[in-house]
Amino acid sequence: MTALARETTSEMLHRRLRSPTAWRETVDLFAILTAASLPWSTSLAGIFNALMLICMVPFLDLRDFLQSLKRPICIAPIALVVLALLGTLWSDAPWGARFYAVNPTVKLLVLPVLLYHFERSPRGHWIFIAFLVSCALLSVMSWLVAFYPNLALKTDPPERGIFVKNYIDQSQEFALCAVALAYPIVMLLREKRYWFAALLTALALSFFINMTFVVVSRTALVTIPIMFGVFALLHLKWRSIAIISGALLVGAVLAWQASPQLRNTAERFTTDYTGYVERGEATSMGMRLEFWRKSLGFFAEAPILGHGTGSTRGLFERVATPAGQGRASAEVIGNPHNQTLNVAVQWGAIGVAILYAIWILHLRLFRGDGIANWIGLLVVVQNVFTSLFNSHLFDFHEGWMYVIGVGVAGGMVIREQQLGAKMREAGS
Repeated sequence: MTALARETTSEMLHRRLRSPTAWRETVDLFAILTAASLPWSTSLAGIFNALMLICMVPFLDLRDFLQSLKRPICIAPIALVVLALLGTLWSDAPWGARFYAVNPTVKLLVLPVLLYHFERSPRGHWIFIAFLVSCALLSVMSWLVAFYPNLALKTDPPERGIFVKNYIDQSQEFALCAVALAYPIVMLLREKRYWFAALLTALALSFFINMTFVVVSRTALVTIPIMFGVFALLHLKWRSIAIISGALLVGAVLAWQASPQLRNTAERFTTDYTGYVERGEATSMGMRLEFWRKSLGFFAEAPILGHGTGSTRGLFERVATPAGQGRASAEVIGNPHNQTLNVAVQWGAIGVAILYAIWILHLRLFRGDGIANWIGLLVVVQNVFTSLFNSHLFDFHEGWMYVIGVGVAGGMVIREQQLGAKMREAGS
């Protein structure tokens, strides 16, 4: 009996190893694990992502995959990676710095792979559910760490309410989840499914309450109203926009009055700017303004091709003032904290054109209705506007949020378009 059971198990395993369906299911599983682990660990996300790519290989239709790469939505991110590699040829930076600067762009090569896979997989929505649930659990952990700081894994430097990573990454996740829930909530209300709508509303509010009373980044404070504005213009009538805007304004005033943390975060805009303008202090905003001013000068020196991959730090070292105590002009950095300038300094106008082509093409991909279109559009909009203050397409966490969000949602949208076209053909 035991031998028979072993033989049956062996046969089942052998059949699954030869089954394309089983391998596709495994790819889906690792994609789910990648999304679920991203808010918690860079290492786990990298491991699961690598396993996902490996599991695609055995039954990959190479001709079909190569054909899919000819689409503009795939060509643009690949072109930026190629430009980063070519940019090593005219850079003056050490070769180690050149290849290190290529690394942040490589994740963009996974985007066409995800688009290809989730055109064919019906499980794309599970990736978004996994990310949402994972962020909800992180929100609970954030509250616990706010009251019991010893629970935090991140202790150097300690940040209030941060269990792992940092407050910028956490705010990006919570803001994306909270605003993304607006679409299903409105759809459920229109279908009169009030209990489920109330549950998702409570979940969205829990993210906003965490950002109000625990910790929030200033980037999130700027971009959340923009994301809500996009949703309102696309999915609400003017009367509903007026009512909801009034309710949000009242909520914002109450949150402002009730949360010293929120007031301190917002007031730092003014104090940081004043400290930089009047005294040249190396405040957070002051350093950004200094980086942007110098980066525009570097771009003017090489406007077409830029200074080459990995050249940014060397350029900042060249123009840094002698080490002044707390002076913004003395700071040296390899990232100007603006995605456009980061690209422009290294690869000039050609790089900027490719960067904007990526964003525009991906925005155009999500012009339709439905949850996949909404999530994909929101991911792109968030990345575009947060990239005014950071190089979020090249940062690990935010970059992978973009690649996974656009790749999975884009694949789902293309799949729906193909199914719709087949149904119309069958009907005709």
